[in-house]
Amino acid sequence: MAAAKYERKIVLDTNVLLFDAQAIFKFPDADVFIPISVIEEIDRFKRDNGENGRNARQFSRYIDELREKGPLIDGVEVEDRHTKVFVTANYALDSIPKELEPNKADNRILACAVWLQNEFGKDTTRLVSKDINLRILADVYGVNAEDYEPDDVSFEEMYLGYRELNVSSEAIDRFYTERLYPLDASSRLVPNEYVIMKDETNPNHSALARFSQVDGGLVPLRGISESVWGISPRNMEQSFALDCLLNDEIKLVSLVGKAGTGKTLMALAAGLMKSLDEGKYQRLLVSRPIFPMGKDLGYLPGDINEKLNPWMQPIFDNVDFLMGGDSTNSKASGRTQELIHQGLLNIEPLTYIRGRSIPNQYLIVDESQNLTPHEIKTIITRAGEGTKVVLTGDCYQIDNPYIDSANSGLTYCVERFKGQKIAAHVTLQKGERSELAETASNVL
Repeated sequence: MAAAKYERKIVLDTNVLLFDAQAIFKFPDADVFIPISVIEEIDRFKRDNGENGRNARQFSRYIDELREKGPLIDGVEVEDRHTKVFVTANYALDSIPKELEPNKADNRILACAVWLQNEFGKDTTRLVSKDINLRILADVYGVNAEDYEPDDVSFEEMYLGYRELNVSSEAIDRFYTERLYPLDASSRLVPNEYVIMKDETNPNHSALARFSQVDGGLVPLRGISESVWGISPRNMEQSFALDCLLNDEIKLVSLVGKAGTGKTLMALAAGLMKSLDEGKYQRLLVSRPIFPMGKDLGYLPGDINEKLNPWMQPIFDNVDFLMGGDSTNSKASGRTQELIHQGLLNIEPLTYIRGRSIPNQYLIVDESQNLTPHEIKTIITRAGEGTKVVLTGDCYQIDNPYIDSANSGLTYCVERFKGQKIAAHVTLQKGERSELAETASNVL
């Protein structure tokens, strides 16, 4: 092996590259080692149609581009990333602890880390893997191991979208009268952040507001006193949510909350109002990723609509409820189908969204906690002129086995769009579906 250039030595596991094909470039000032076992495993995924297949193919293209610059076994410098990438096969098999099966890929990857540690020292070598068991094995055999966490955000520390602000009684009275409470830069409020203005002397005297960067202060909410397709806010958080859902100046809305907080229903009601009643958007487009809860049923019979119906049924249930108050009401279902036939309402999966341009539409992406950061980016960049995107999800109910609440695309998007004047976020915490649903969300 040619002389290593950097002090840090990073060994990447297969699952890291399947999660993020660009992971080989995410370790600046380091020598990045790809064991040959990883290349073999990647090859088995490259024909997959999902995110794993896409990342496997992208990684293979990256490696092929590096191969043209020089022998991978000797390492290829990626100068703009301050990284040197190696594909290594010359680690000694006797580096595999005798208790472990030498033909297993994970054990060979661990052997590569052991070999590098023996060559360059324990403090400089890291095995990076999303496989908890491999990290445990590495710990047992004295190898430093860590999870791959690019741009991770602790869900518990995620931006809520609102805060409390203590003000004088006179300030609240003036806000109700003038409909503006001026604030300077020292307030450190984020654009479109919501505020609960509380009287310093009387906690029952309060006001709800939104920080408008354009107006230079707090402005009143909209949609609180009026019904939106029969839906009225039941709590403070829902008032915040409806305000940003109905605000045409806000192009990206993210709603995060546990089951029963009203995320999907409010988004649909606002979308129907904006597209059908006001005509602000050409149509309402509702989509969701296809991830089963529990064991998958396998292939479903019928044409594409019949196949998708079980996945999209939660959306139909909510739309039917808004149409007629009961998802079993045949008249309500008939109205929903009529809107679909007229092209005013589209309910479809995210599978075929790549390459599309979606102008002048109210786009709702339900269950978006199951999307990776790359998939979230793909969806939002489909938005054409005049389109509004609404992301809803519960980061405690993730069905995608390759992500968690910290690296979910929804969490990632909330933090990245924080501070953008065209984006707003609300975290909903109080359930309104039923007493049983609220209790289950809290105790189970």
